Amino acid sequence: MRKIEKRGVFCLILAALLGVGLLLFCFRFVVDGGDWASYPYNRHLYSNSGQLKGGTILDRDGDVLSSLDENGNRTYYPDSAVRRATLHAVGDPAGNIGAGALTAFADKLSGYNLLTGVYSPLGTGNNLYLTIDAYLNNIAYQALGGMNGTVGVYNYKTGEILCMVSTPSFDPADPPAIDPDDPSWEGVYVNRLLSANSIPGSIFKVVTLNAAVENLPDLFSRTWNCTGSVEIGGDTVTCPYAHGQMDIEDALANSCNGVFGQLAVELGGNTMQKYTDAAGLTTAIRVDGIRTSEGRFNFDGNDNQLAWAGVGQGEDTMCPINMMLYMGAIANGGKAALPRLIEKTTTDYGLPTGLYFAHKSDKLIDADTADTIADMMHNNVIETYGQDRFPGMDICAKSGTAEVGGGKTPNAWFTGFLRDEATPYAFIVLVENGGGGSSVAGTVASRVLTAAVEKGY
Repeated sequence: MRKIEKRGVFCLILAALLGVGLLLFCFRFVVDGGDWASYPYNRHLYSNSGQLKGGTILDRDGDVLSSLDENGNRTYYPDSAVRRATLHAVGDPAGNIGAGALTAFADKLSGYNLLTGVYSPLGTGNNLYLTIDAYLNNIAYQALGGMNGTVGVYNYKTGEILCMVSTPSFDPADPPAIDPDDPSWEGVYVNRLLSANSIPGSIFKVVTLNAAVENLPDLFSRTWNCTGSVEIGGDTVTCPYAHGQMDIEDALANSCNGVFGQLAVELGGNTMQKYTDAAGLTTAIRVDGIRTSEGRFNFDGNDNQLAWAGVGQGEDTMCPINMMLYMGAIANGGKAALPRLIEKTTTDYGLPTGLYFAHKSDKLIDADTADTIADMMHNNVIETYGQDRFPGMDICAKSGTAEVGGGKTPNAWFTGFLRDEATPYAFIVLVENGGGGSSVAGTVASRVLTAAVEKGY
């Protein structure tokens, strides 16, 4: 009798485990079924050369960026410059660019759904409309002028990414033979806006300023005298030149390393880490399922190392899109719409196949602090960068020149936002080894923002 009871209990345990396993499988099937079906080895969806057989990719204006011809071969936009400018948004034929739509959104392009899987009577797949504008991407690509880097512009109210360019790039209609040892092709398959970390340099001073505004009550009554260098923690923190007597607004406009290095040490490593985390710079975000890279910051060193970390140097690295989101939050009272790339998906008959909404970020900054910093960033433009470079724009910005070591020219950054209900755009520009942030990256931003404002999305 006891044997029968034991066997009965054992059978019940097996049945329970089977039930749990079935529930887990069903959950995974609902959540991940599209990824399973669109796996590159699925010959129903992919050709022997690895090209997705179905689906058409269009920009926000309905311009076809990639589709299939009558022979089932994948084609791209007619203009080669536009093809290069939209490469990292669309993807390459071989699927090497993991963040490109052909790979990241293969399930949506194929027409996958829970009821019929990837079966389509016509075998043509769905239409996928991206939020980007091919025209604006081309402006950004031309503005980079062959330099490596990235340009991002997004609407911080709706989350729509209007511009997403990453270089180096190539023509997907005529892919070159890429030598992995050739430095000119370094990171060619990486979307630098979404998936690459870089040293932020002085654009990070906005985070240090955020912490100082909220933790140092006398901040706006203080003054500093910059002589070009200051000793912190037994070593020197240098500026490009002596800035002279300054208050905190001048210190931001002059991007004084000495002032912000001293502030970081006074605030302490724990506070600096707290505000960096709160700004969202150390966490990955998801752009319609594409997971961005995580930033890494180290505020645990000695005072001199902490000072350099507070000005965006040392071991600091971050993903550009996270800073762009933070800029959107400053512009929008502490929260901003999370960036997104999919405008809509439809069948060949124009019927919608999914619903895509704007989602707000967590609170990244206090609303009152955001207003204060926005005014100071606008002062940067008036006093340092030149308002005439941004005609008709109520622009708030911060430049950055990030030392990368190895005797290389510094990276150039320019980030910020427009305070305009009609054009609520946040932006970021990185020009690798470009030199001056305002002069180089700021010029790229000027061209792209001028085009964006003129078109008015």
